[in-house]
Amino acid sequence: MINKKFKHKKLIVFDLDGTLAETKSAIDAQISSLLKQLLDVTNVAVISGAKMKLFKQQFLRALRAPAQSLKHLFLFPTTGTAFYRYNHGWKKIYQLQLSLKDRRLIKKTFREVLAEIGYTPPAHTYGTIIEDRGTQVTFSALGQEVVAMVGKKKGVALKQQWKREHTDTKMKIARLVATRLPHLEIHAAGYTSIDVTHKGIDKGYGIRQMEKHLKIPRKQMLFIGDAIFPGGNDYAVVKTGVDYCKVKNPTQTKQLIKNILSNI
Repeated sequence: MINKKFKHKKLIVFDLDGTLAETKSAIDAQISSLLKQLLDVTNVAVISGAKMKLFKQQFLRALRAPAQSLKHLFLFPTTGTAFYRYNHGWKKIYQLQLSLKDRRLIKKTFREVLAEIGYTPPAHTYGTIIEDRGTQVTFSALGQEVVAMVGKKKGVALKQQWKREHTDTKMKIARLVATRLPHLEIHAAGYTSIDVTHKGIDKGYGIRQMEKHLKIPRKQMLFIGDAIFPGGNDYAVVKTGVDYCKVKNPTQTKQLIKNILSNI
């Protein structure tokens, strides 16, 4: 029954962290190879809360695909508030910036909420905690560079540990920030992060942007993500009516891509 979802699809859409790669880590050689095979037969999009710099570090550097294949790959960083496509290099098609006033307000609000709840940061943090990405402002409890600074294995383990011990705190921070910033969208994303964007920005918005810019109807798309559940940052795609498959990790994604390749 699920194989019917794979047939006649003109765009396969992937989440990044937890789906194609471990959190803030590079895709592995097998994912790279499978994606190259997929690009040979259909279009592929990747959407994530990550900024374009992280897309390059985590995804593009490890992707072994020729320029001809890259013409069928479409990147939607910061939850679809930006779109890049390949044309003799990666070209920005649009970027939905937050105003400087809002970005300052978001950072101020995070600081106020953390102080209000008596938040105690981890003993060690790695890089920026509240990062201005232009299209999005992101709070990361361990810092933006934890995996880059301590290595993949330890970095992922630290993020997983923080998630196990402090998800309730993260959700409380997100709720309080949302209360103070009703004109903006707040997402408790990934293991340790909270993203703030323009109102209405989520992965459902990203699907609609793909439909608009790529001229591919959503009924001809398939979305694959690890957080397709109420409260998960992939769940918004459900409301768009797009077909979707939920995975637990990159290992399941590999098997799913193999199934797609055998059915598409």
